[in-house]
Amino acid sequence: MTQTQISLRSAAAVFFDLDGTLLDTAPDLARALNTVRIADGLPAMPLARVRGFVSHGVPGLLRIGYDIGPDDARFASLRLRVLEAYEQGLCVDTQVFDGMEQVLDALDRHRIPWGIVTNKASRFTGPIVAALGLDRRASCVISGDSAARSKPFPDPLHMAADQTRVAAHQCVYVGDAERDIQAGRAAGMATVAALFGYLKPDDDPHAWQADVTIDRPQDLLTWLV
Repeated sequence: MTQTQISLRSAAAVFFDLDGTLLDTAPDLARALNTVRIADGLPAMPLARVRGFVSHGVPGLLRIGYDIGPDDARFASLRLRVLEAYEQGLCVDTQVFDGMEQVLDALDRHRIPWGIVTNKASRFTGPIVAALGLDRRASCVISGDSAARSKPFPDPLHMAADQTRVAAHQCVYVGDAERDIQAGRAAGMATVAALFGYLKPDDDPHAWQADVTIDRPQDLLTWLV
């Protein structure tokens, strides 16, 4: 955990990325990828190998699962198949990260509103958040198709601040990908890089210029309450 000159104790609200920060969604996303791979005659990939690519959505899954990018002719059809497979099992093994419930409980006790800002489409975000009972507690749930532009642009974070009725510069954003930190900085929020999230082997979160890095969810409480 690194030190920062910014006081996070004055935070008016805390917003979390979803995949790899608030929730461990990797098992269900990996299952969706493997469903498609197996249908194509390919062996299932171990979760440990897929895990680091989950925060990058289906493009990340197809990069590790099929070694292709958006410019590949197969990308569109494979993307659709993975999303269809995912929709069949959105919240089977997905759960709140160990220690994160403690963080949310502490924020609730101290009456610090918290919300969710993710690039995941609302057709997936809504059912998952509802299944885990987080929709009743979150001050806002902003999906990838909620704002005009998704992260790394600041639009969804500004929307979250507006819905929570707080000033963006009084908020904290926690995420596990560089675009999360970019979006938070662009929105004028204090930023926290979650090192327990879905980091790829070549990621260098210490170069993202986050105000704080945390090794586990509970570390956030050191700065907030």
